[in-house]
Amino acid sequence: MLKKLHLTFSVVLIFLLNISSLKAELKTPNNSILPAEVIKIQLVGLMNNDEKFKDSGIEQTWNFAHPENKKFTGPLPHFKMMIKGRSYQMLLDHLSHTITKIGNGDKWAQFEVIILDKEKIYHKFNWQVEKYTDEGPLKDCWLTTMVSSPIPLGSSI
Repeated sequence: MLKKLHLTFSVVLIFLLNISSLKAELKTPNNSILPAEVIKIQLVGLMNNDEKFKDSGIEQTWNFAHPENKKFTGPLPHFKMMIKGRSYQMLLDHLSHTITKIGNGDKWAQFEVIILDKEKIYHKFNWQVEKYTDEGPLKDCWLTTMVSSPIPLGSSI
């Protein structure tokens, strides 16, 4: 009986450790990540939203949201609802994306992002990142400050 209890405890412990290590696999901002890479990290996360754990892609995107942007999108649970809503749901589990720089300065960069959603419809977004200039762990990191509403571009078929 004691061996069975020990085995059950070990299995539960390994399971819990695996869950916490999955959460740790999400990338976090650092000042060596370039502007286009920030967007790529977010898009790959959204493309594979539930791959690491439920809504891991949304959480990955949240990690790279500028603190000023987070003030408008609300806390993470609200952000998850926003991404799953009509305006941005096409980003979840999309099939492909392209990122094209359309402008930049010393502390900002703007990109055109085109995604092919799982219904095989193209959508265009303007995506802007800015370098965080305040002190703290995010200093000099590129973070998303704006994502436009999607512009449907039509079917791929």
